[in-house]
Amino acid sequence: MVQKYQSPVRVYKYPFELVMAAYEKRFPTCPEIPVFLGSEILHESRSDDGAIHIIERSCKLNVDAPRLLKKIAGVEYVFFIQKNTVNWKERTLRIEAHNETFANRVVVLETCSYSVHPENEEWTCFEQSASLDIKSFFGFESTVEKIAMKQYTSNIKRGKEVIEHYLKELISQGITFIPRWTPPAACGQKDERTPALGHDADDVPLEAGARGATKEQMGSSCPPAEAGSPDADKLDADYIERYLGQLTPMQESCLIRLRQWLQETHKGKIPKDEHILRFLRARDFNIDKAREMLCQSLSWRKQYQVDYILQSWRPPALLDEYYTGGWHYQDKDGRPLYILRLGQMDTKGLVKALGEESLLRHVLSINEEGQKRCEENTNVFGRPITSWTCLVDLEGLNMRHLWRPGVKALLRIIEVVEDNYPETLGRLLIVRAPRVFPVLWTLVSPFINENTRQKFLIYSGNNYQGPGGLVDYVDKDVIPDFLGGDCMCTVPEGGLVPKSLYQTEEEPENSDHIRLWTETIYHSASVLRGAPHEIVVEILEGESVITWDFDILKGDVVFSLFHSKRAPETSHKEATLPSTSAAGDNTQLIDKTWVLGVDYSRMESPLVCREGESIQGSHVTRWPGFYILQWKMHGPLPCSGTSLPRVDDVLASLQVSSHKCKLIYYYEVLASKDFRGSMSSLESCNSGFSQLSGATTSSSQSQSSSHLSR
Repeated sequence: MVQKYQSPVRVYKYPFELVMAAYEKRFPTCPEIPVFLGSEILHESRSDDGAIHIIERSCKLNVDAPRLLKKIAGVEYVFFIQKNTVNWKERTLRIEAHNETFANRVVVLETCSYSVHPENEEWTCFEQSASLDIKSFFGFESTVEKIAMKQYTSNIKRGKEVIEHYLKELISQGITFIPRWTPPAACGQKDERTPALGHDADDVPLEAGARGATKEQMGSSCPPAEAGSPDADKLDADYIERYLGQLTPMQESCLIRLRQWLQETHKGKIPKDEHILRFLRARDFNIDKAREMLCQSLSWRKQYQVDYILQSWRPPALLDEYYTGGWHYQDKDGRPLYILRLGQMDTKGLVKALGEESLLRHVLSINEEGQKRCEENTNVFGRPITSWTCLVDLEGLNMRHLWRPGVKALLRIIEVVEDNYPETLGRLLIVRAPRVFPVLWTLVSPFINENTRQKFLIYSGNNYQGPGGLVDYVDKDVIPDFLGGDCMCTVPEGGLVPKSLYQTEEEPENSDHIRLWTETIYHSASVLRGAPHEIVVEILEGESVITWDFDILKGDVVFSLFHSKRAPETSHKEATLPSTSAAGDNTQLIDKTWVLGVDYSRMESPLVCREGESIQGSHVTRWPGFYILQWKMHGPLPCSGTSLPRVDDVLASLQVSSHKCKLIYYYEVLASKDFRGSMSSLESCNSGFSQLSGATTSSSQSQSSSHLSR
């Protein structure tokens, strides 16, 4: 397996020329980097005007590996070839390195770049990416991979420290300014004032430093930049530390790589960085597992319009009176504090009076509000706060709370929260746990993630009082009055819900799922091998616009749009499916006897849609008739006698773990007068779809009459 690394953007608050002088002090040897034993210049060249300077070096490294492994490998040191290309005119340095030792067994590739900060030309940005591919190594492939990754990551941040060390050394010598490169004809002295990369830094003409600006003077001429990304699509290391917290180099790399993948496949719909990081933490920074979990959550949020819940959800008066939970200041770490008096809550009465769906909506709104409060506290306290604390009071918990439908509803809510709000709970304080609590805990705990369970602190009786109790986590002046504190708490006291408010049961209590938003505009569908899913749209007048929006939840599919003057017959088509239960919500409309080009025609080129992608598009109709939207399973194209299947198609077919793909979709027909350009500017006054796609970046990927965007 190929291991990859991508760094965030690291910023040096010094000009490019000064950073280059500090960088050159690392050669030919660098005591600050113990594993770097020395280097030798193999080749050096310059352009005629001196603007381009290329140096190729052989670098000798001492790898910290077990003696036995070195003996088996037959080497004591490892050699790398490094090529540096500096462009003084553009003020950039590109570093390319690869291993020379064991090149036929191990492939190490590294690329680094120094460039001018896009918002402050007196600052310098640094980026780094690398890959490690161990093909074979005497049966020690796993060991070598671990050693290589450990050493590489340990030296990543060390590299920045070394540059800053030499920058301070230069400044202590009075060198605070190096003139920029100028063309020889302009300055009259060819190469004399051109910074030289490849020689010792002391040889660089720095005479201007003594009479140039000092560090403080240079800094005062530039407005201080706020912590943020120097590029809208990149993450700044200072931004990560300020808003996301301390991450290891590999954790930073996982965040950046997952973020890049989302930018490529979910344009205009990228979650916030702290949201992406939560899913990575929930899957121990396994990118593949975190990506799968996040994509499923994004589709869930889209299908049930969770992004709008804080604006659309208004709790019924019954919840305001009998739901015993609410926000209450924050804990000692600055996390928002939520108090839940579960023992005083009539869970059975609330379920019977409101139903599971209303309770779930309310819990989701609490989680959405919690994320919003975390962002606010991050700005207030000046440090990353990405989770909240929940204080649960179990005083009054009894067998009534173990009512089976109520416990089942609780488990379903926990499942939804665990899947879509991972790592949002920083700490759970359970106080006054009665004897019946172990029974409830036995029922609930298996459904709670192990990482979450480790955040639980449980106090029975009055053990929460005094040292080791609540005072260790919550300030005394915030502890609620009903727990012996001095702070008045506005959380409702609850009580029994009157039976007169109970709803008439229209559905059995043992329904298999919580319906959530029954008015959702999205439909779900399954695509089987040999059985595409198709829907028909009848157009009565030309120049109408068919719009669509769909997400691929599982597998890869091919999307096509067809037109027919004949109405497809559906009654006998369902019998052609393998079985109703296997097909689920799968419908076929195009008769097998129909001939493409005769009975129906293709209006859109086939579009391959990969798992996890979000697709939006539109088609301006030319003729009345029946338009068929089709999704079919993607597989390798049949090859002719002179051609072979493409590698991508073969790999795609191997990765399909089952013969079933899943998607959610929405479509709408607009009159041409309501359509205004591409999907990103679709502003029909009677279209709910346009609201959903308003922030989506579109790109024309089909015929001139159609707009598609991923």
